[in-house]
Amino acid sequence: MLRFAKRFENLSGSVVREILKLTQQKDIISFGGGMPSADSFPVEELAQLAADTFADHGAQMLQYGTTEGYQPLREWIAGWLQAKGWKVTVDNILIISGSQQGLDLTSKAFLDPGDQVVIESPSYLAAFQIFSSYQASYLAVPSDDEGMRMDELEKVLANNSPKLMYTIPTFQNPTGITMTLERRKKLIELANKYNVIVIEDDPYGYLRYSGEELPSLKALDTEDKVIYMGSFSKIVAPGLRVGFAVANQEILGKLVIGKQASDVHTSNLSQQIIYRYCSQGMLEPHVEKICATYKAKRDAMLAAMDKHFPKSVTWTKPEGGLFIWCTLPEGLVSTELLKEAVEKQVAFIPGAPFYLNGQGQNMLRLNFSNSEMASIEEGIRRIGEVFSKAVSR
Repeated sequence: MLRFAKRFENLSGSVVREILKLTQQKDIISFGGGMPSADSFPVEELAQLAADTFADHGAQMLQYGTTEGYQPLREWIAGWLQAKGWKVTVDNILIISGSQQGLDLTSKAFLDPGDQVVIESPSYLAAFQIFSSYQASYLAVPSDDEGMRMDELEKVLANNSPKLMYTIPTFQNPTGITMTLERRKKLIELANKYNVIVIEDDPYGYLRYSGEELPSLKALDTEDKVIYMGSFSKIVAPGLRVGFAVANQEILGKLVIGKQASDVHTSNLSQQIIYRYCSQGMLEPHVEKICATYKAKRDAMLAAMDKHFPKSVTWTKPEGGLFIWCTLPEGLVSTELLKEAVEKQVAFIPGAPFYLNGQGQNMLRLNFSNSEMASIEEGIRRIGEVFSKAVSR
């Protein structure tokens, strides 16, 4: 009999990953994943930069590197953030293997079994997996169309002693909602008052298609309570696995120790490719290009939903990111409707897995970024047929 660690006793694989196995049928139109479009990857440019890196630093690049990350990349990121008004230096930046590793390292540094973590509800599935692997307990705070509700957050903080608070304030996964400036300021105020460390996960923040840009929580941070997780996965390529954490030096020192024990350092090749891509001025025009593409896809999906979904179905209208969140009439179960949708060779992600308390049965997430423009209308039409049939029943 295998004697696994207790922290793995109640853990399971990603529900989304399991559901996506249903979508691997031939010719299925999937709005299920959370991936950027492969068509957006700058393949030729990255291939040339990789060749340049081998030519210039072959042996050095193949050797071990420092845990903190490639110094020129850290310096570039510091300058990038300083230009946005952030009070950071290179000593506040750690290169990580995707922002998800940052969640793991932060959990490793702060959480003991039973420690409380505040999460917005609904929230990112992988965050649940990570916090649960450290045997955390949860304090869920409901959200509305302006983000996490601050009145409910204050009640939770006043009556509990959480160590961490986790939020995706900009183009949230799964809802696509952006937290308002007023609530961002209030969140920082409450974090300071109740001495809670905030994890700001921001993988989608640079994918804005409409509306005004808002300052990040870290930019509003007055007492170094925010750990910011940034990523190049959605704006360059996820397969390179390059992200970055921004925190005060005391916290960053603990994350470095945790990373040393985890993977020593992020891939030298990936770091140098990202550095060359950014420092040679390729990032900004690339982001502008993919934002134009994703905006067209978002608009096409919203228009198709207006056309094909029953009037009793509602949905968010995100200003950026990758997702649209739908709410069906009470009594309908999106997990059951997914089965009917797959029969029509179209797929989405049911909403219940994004909650911890059994809510979300009548909700679902649609991804528009990884779909072909030509398939968006047809896929939404098929889903609309499933929803209309269910509503009529």
